[in-house]
Amino acid sequence: MTRRAVTAATLLVAAGLVAGFAVWLDKPEKRDALPANAASGPAPSGPCAPDAKLAPPCGAWWGAYVPYAENGSLKDPVLDFESKIGRRLDLLYTYHDMSDKPLDGELLTPDEQELGRDRLLMLAWESTVWRKPHHEGYTEDQLGWAKVASGAYDESIIDPQALRIKAYGKRVFLSFDQEVDARTPDAGTPEEYVAAYRHLHDRFKELGVDNVVWVWTVSGYLANGPLFKRLYPGDDYVDWIGMDQYNYFLCHRTTDWKDFSRSQKPTYDWLRANISDRKPIMLSEFATAPDPQQPERARQWYEQVPDVAKSALPDAKALVMWNRSVPGKGCDLTVNSGPPLAGYRAAGSDGYFKQPVPGR
Repeated sequence: MTRRAVTAATLLVAAGLVAGFAVWLDKPEKRDALPANAASGPAPSGPCAPDAKLAPPCGAWWGAYVPYAENGSLKDPVLDFESKIGRRLDLLYTYHDMSDKPLDGELLTPDEQELGRDRLLMLAWESTVWRKPHHEGYTEDQLGWAKVASGAYDESIIDPQALRIKAYGKRVFLSFDQEVDARTPDAGTPEEYVAAYRHLHDRFKELGVDNVVWVWTVSGYLANGPLFKRLYPGDDYVDWIGMDQYNYFLCHRTTDWKDFSRSQKPTYDWLRANISDRKPIMLSEFATAPDPQQPERARQWYEQVPDVAKSALPDAKALVMWNRSVPGKGCDLTVNSGPPLAGYRAAGSDGYFKQPVPGR
């Protein structure tokens, strides 16, 4: 989640803190009842129906990450966001830690369950414990990939959440430690990550959780290309490949404005050539920072999305906008008003992003 904007210092963990959190994790709070089955209708049929791994053959899913409201609601801001953009999202992207605490540590919260009846859900699950609710301030404590791979958290964390997804029934996207390249070396080595990812995948399979579509997500920062290769769990474990690329512009103290194509296509092409040319791609986070001198630039940036997606990114089967500011001057990545909203609203009205969303 735009981790290059977060300093490495926020990710360092003292040994005493880790030990303390390990004790905390061994004593999970009482959970709510398992989710109800979320099936809300028949599976779509016909030539444009998505496949078993939720890839839509005739276009792409239109999604977003929308932060929680101050009152703790997720439903309210999502519905408000959809009112602004003039359509329902196909895909809602949410984030969770492994604290095993209500809401942030509990996959499929009540709001997620309700919103998920008419939308697809993408659950990003972090092997961390957030220090503040909803990852405010981006501070966290790592559990460590080696311990996840060892099965140390199976009984207390992984199994209960896997069974919640199983009870939910409807297919969901699940990303384990998105932007994984930005988590090394704090969370462990690439080899330890691969072992942790495969353990999570295999554990779900052992428990009969067959409604998960597995997404492997990197930052997309191509200087990390060799690291991407070491972090890839393998085609047998990955259903989709995710990438998080932005036009940061002044947010990263540059003067280089990248239009939508130049912000996405280099990483897209690299992943197709070097990781897999068979897996669908998810632009699992994308957005542009504003140009205060030329406000209309943001509108034009979003208006380019449909044509670029169709012509240059044909295997990008889901586009998920990051509607949240990140720390730093010029880092308002939202489309809540003005030219960014106008451009994003126009892009989302394109027929390419109007695919039949499965009800199961």
